[in-house]
Amino acid sequence: MPPHQAIRIAEERGLDLVEVAGNANPPVCRIMDYGKYKFMEAKREHAARAKQKNIVIKEVKFRPKTDDHDFDFKVKHILRFLEEEDKVKVVVMFRGREVVHRDIGYRIIEEVIHRIGEKAIVEKPAGIDGRDMHAILAPRPSEIPKQPKKPKAPSIETPAPEAQH
Repeated sequence: MPPHQAIRIAEERGLDLVEVAGNANPPVCRIMDYGKYKFMEAKREHAARAKQKNIVIKEVKFRPKTDDHDFDFKVKHILRFLEEEDKVKVVVMFRGREVVHRDIGYRIIEEVIHRIGEKAIVEKPAGIDGRDMHAILAPRPSEIPKQPKKPKAPSIETPAPEAQH
């Protein structure tokens, strides 16, 4: 129908004429309440955003000379971060000429991975970036079986009184 006729119909109904597909030949329009349409679009977008999980990467730093107690303490932090389902970036920082001893950095990262065991997967293996060595660990996908829904309790029916003859 001609645009002026569609506009007149929309005004009579108290609605808006909205162009849906402008690239089509002829352009496709729809008579609708535009304010309500925008509200429902925003609501759908908000619901989609709420379902997304933000990925957080926690960083734990080591040095080649990190003491055993500090090492254990940091590994406990890594385990806690993984339980909270955050990714962990393990960093070994080198200063000065320490960067020559990359093997120490690899050993530290391998020891962290060994102590964490089956609780994490190595997303990115150890690699050098400038003066730091990084590895990224991600939590293992939880394999917790979902609880089956409880069956409804059977309703107790009282027998209907028998009709007298």
